[in-house]
Amino acid sequence: MAEGIKNNVFGTLSTARAAAQHGISDFVLISTDKAVRPTNVMGASKRLSEMVLQALSVTEVNTKFSMVRFGNVLDSSGSVVPKFRQQIRSGGPISLTHPDITRYFMTISEASQLVIQAGAMTTRGDVFLLDMGQPVRIFDLACRMIELSGLTVRDEQNAEGDIEIEVVGLRPGEKLYEELLIGGNPKPTSHKRIMKSNEDFMPWERLDDELKTLEMALNVNDIGVIRLIMERLIPDYTPSSDIVDWVYAEERA
Repeated sequence: MAEGIKNNVFGTLSTARAAAQHGISDFVLISTDKAVRPTNVMGASKRLSEMVLQALSVTEVNTKFSMVRFGNVLDSSGSVVPKFRQQIRSGGPISLTHPDITRYFMTISEASQLVIQAGAMTTRGDVFLLDMGQPVRIFDLACRMIELSGLTVRDEQNAEGDIEIEVVGLRPGEKLYEELLIGGNPKPTSHKRIMKSNEDFMPWERLDDELKTLEMALNVNDIGVIRLIMERLIPDYTPSSDIVDWVYAEERA
């Protein structure tokens, strides 16, 4: 938990400050749909990273900061596609967290091109959203991948099928569906697949003090305090489970 926040939030802050110091004209943060009403540390830390850039965009004049928020990229390292492909190759089963879970997807080339174009149209402190089309039901994706492999799904209707889909339950902090917008009424841009969101943020003078407090808690790995600070800074952050941190648990044992 602590390392994730250090990497996402303070890594973003350090890189942004270096960019401003050296007169870099444009700085684009790759954000995520998990930053919207986050239920886990990854999403909350990404939202706080966005807030850092939004606040800095007011105080820094040398660099135009912006962020691009989108969902899953097909065949990326964190995508379910390589995982499903490996499970099919191994004879199954395919592990699925919930039969109704959905996600947004786009290809690597689509994401890359749209991020570059969004970064080029920023004025200052913009939060861009990419039009990712309709969400995909992951169960349907798994079935389709099995069929494209020349195999069949093994279920109650087809006990002689090749690959079973095993529902293992949602993981802590995992949502059934993802969102791209915190508020309402995203604004169109000159590109039909890129929208601009108007998101609230904290002024840098106040945020800077909060970040210093957060950093002190991170340095001593006080997980309870860290989460309380994150919840205070991000009102929409609603952790879906108790603290799960092996270092913290070992210290408490």
